[in-house]
Amino acid sequence: MVDFVNIIRPDDWHLHFRDGVMLETVVPYTAKVFGRAIVMPNLVPPVVDAVMMRSYRDRILAAAEGTSFKPLMVLYLTDDTSVQDVVDAKEAGATAFKLYPAGATTNSASGVTDISKVADVLEKMQELEIRLCVHGEVTRPEVDIFDREKLFIDEVLSSIRKQFPDLKIVMEHVTTSEGVDFVLETENMGATITIQHLMINRNHMLVGGIQPHYYCLPVPKRNIHQQRLREVATSGSEKFFLGTDSAPHLRGDKESACGCAGVFNAPRAIEMYTQVFDEMDALPNLKAFASINGPKFYGLPVNDEYITIDRVEPYDNPPEIPLRNNSASIVPFSPPGGICWKIREWCKKRGNR
Repeated sequence: MVDFVNIIRPDDWHLHFRDGVMLETVVPYTAKVFGRAIVMPNLVPPVVDAVMMRSYRDRILAAAEGTSFKPLMVLYLTDDTSVQDVVDAKEAGATAFKLYPAGATTNSASGVTDISKVADVLEKMQELEIRLCVHGEVTRPEVDIFDREKLFIDEVLSSIRKQFPDLKIVMEHVTTSEGVDFVLETENMGATITIQHLMINRNHMLVGGIQPHYYCLPVPKRNIHQQRLREVATSGSEKFFLGTDSAPHLRGDKESACGCAGVFNAPRAIEMYTQVFDEMDALPNLKAFASINGPKFYGLPVNDEYITIDRVEPYDNPPEIPLRNNSASIVPFSPPGGICWKIREWCKKRGNR
């Protein structure tokens, strides 16, 4: 039995920091472990241009003060995004644009209503080698929530792929076997996989009473899809990489009569991924998934530090984490059965091992 693992400092290729006191509270949990993170732009109002992007990046860096963490900024794609917005974003250092079908998830009301409205924008992104991050769900009310990803592939993503074959596309938080198959079979495609979709399925969320802190979008699917995700994430395939989709909400908003979708998993994310790879007897493949595949897809170097993660007795995340102003709290994700790994040290230069 392996008692510890060393991996190159990982990156998080999909997460949410929100803003204000929430941002100030949650950023340190990511910044102390991850070298970089793709930061989602679905604020209110959304981050839609280079000026807003720079301002948001400055607020994140202020919250990460004292660390070497680098936020990778994403702009929100809307029906009104222009080709000039893409050019300005590239000059300002944007890493990607995010496609939210209107109404797909939290703060997505400003999302794209018809993909034909942004065809010229996607063409410019392809030309400038800016990545497209996709929330892959249709939002028509008559579509069953468990079928939204598959229909998005059939109705939207396949068309984008054919029109713009050289555009690099990330299928964010893939949750189904159909999504996995599409990524595996398609050029210039990658996908992030969250820890919650690896550790739970819809039974965990619904059986024995609704578990609001397991509720996220896309919703967890059947256990057969969960198992496929576990297999492909730990397989060593370079098409899949770590993206937590950590998405904090206040405890009261999660536990309300109409609870918000989103799982806050940042406090022990890499430990939980390590646990899944251990359960799948695939610890040697953790480095590729957490530290190498993402940078390769985005055309970036790997980090020059490493972290050490130890096997420990099972423990749970704290029941809640107060906001920095103590006005409310956030409940972090704790998987069934607890967490069996813990970081011993992080951010050490690889040459000093």
